Amino acid sequence: MTDTTKLQEILARDRSGGRSRRWRLGLIAAVAVLAAGALYLGLRGDEAAKLPQYKTEPVALGNLVVKVSATGNLQPTNKVDVGSELSGIVDKVMVDDNDPVRAGQVLARLDQSKLIDTVTKSQANLDAAEAAVLQARATVAETSASLARMRQVAELSGGKVPSKSELDTAEANLKRAQANEASALASVAQARASLQSDRTNLAKAFIRSPIDGVVLARKVEPGQTVAASLQAPVLFTLAEDLARMELQVDVDEADVGRVKAGQKASFTVDAWPGRQYAAIITRVSYGAQEENGVVSYQTVLRVDNDDLSLRPGMTGTADIVTLTRDNVLLVPNAALRFTPETPAAVPKKNGSVLSAMMPRMPRQTPKAQGNGTNGQPRVWVLRGGRAVPVDVQTGASDGKHTEIVGGDLKAGTAVITESLGSQP
Repeated sequence: MTDTTKLQEILARDRSGGRSRRWRLGLIAAVAVLAAGALYLGLRGDEAAKLPQYKTEPVALGNLVVKVSATGNLQPTNKVDVGSELSGIVDKVMVDDNDPVRAGQVLARLDQSKLIDTVTKSQANLDAAEAAVLQARATVAETSASLARMRQVAELSGGKVPSKSELDTAEANLKRAQANEASALASVAQARASLQSDRTNLAKAFIRSPIDGVVLARKVEPGQTVAASLQAPVLFTLAEDLARMELQVDVDEADVGRVKAGQKASFTVDAWPGRQYAAIITRVSYGAQEENGVVSYQTVLRVDNDDLSLRPGMTGTADIVTLTRDNVLLVPNAALRFTPETPAAVPKKNGSVLSAMMPRMPRQTPKAQGNGTNGQPRVWVLRGGRAVPVDVQTGASDGKHTEIVGGDLKAGTAVITESLGSQP
């Protein structure tokens, strides 16, 4: 082989090896570009995945009912404690607990022995006084006749007899007899009054019902001594017409400004779970009550108890309707309390592959926004996957929803109520 031929073979091998090296370099560059693109897309995907997720509820049109809750006890519309004005021993008791009674019905009777004796004595004194009146009248008649005879004799004798002193004495006797008659009449009136008082006391030995109703409590037994010298003891407690009762509740001072007579309410009692009773407010007291530092105002609700399922003393929990709004815009209260968390730093969307692969200094994150200007309430809505504030004007609230009276908010708009964090 000549030298020229060897040289040509060496040059051919060099050209073939160069093409192979260029192909390998091109392949490596392409793989690097694909890897960089995949890395960039992965970073962008992770960035999107790390956006906060929220729970939302739609704004709705509905009816708003504002209620005030209060607790109290059921009482009869009229409850009477029946006692005794007299002291004595209880002879007989005619009624028991839960017995219906009528006005004037005898409930119990005291021993009448001493009272009857007193009436008999007063009757005797009256009889004596009336007899004294008869005696005084007879004396008046006698002295009057004697004076008349003397005046006739004096007229016939021309004033010679009787003497003037005898006439004066006769006139004085007549006046004295008339005074005795008047005194006897006064004694009769006094004796009659004493007799009437003793008869009244005898009648009071019978303890009678002052009302139509039912016996709630009997606090006396036969043979028991009643001492009424200082204070009338309570023998019976009566309730008038349990078909009409009242619920006396204590309304907190923070709520009393919204509670007025005539408002409707409903209440429940533990004795009948799940049953609602209707009521109407009849009175809100101006006088305050304080217990353990808590100020409240007694409020009375009228209750119909036709089936007698309610009993005095039962504890009732009432919901008083203080405000009703029909067909208004409502948002959950959680939406008004919600404020989004501070968002994490997110790389800009534009930029080269290499810039996305390069490490960056952390950015300063903005502070989370609170309420609107001057404390104006606001809600947050989702726009483009991000929370955006919307200032609103609020009205009444029932504790769960609040009325929206102003602002750029419409029915059906989803408002954020809770942050669910970022996706993993």
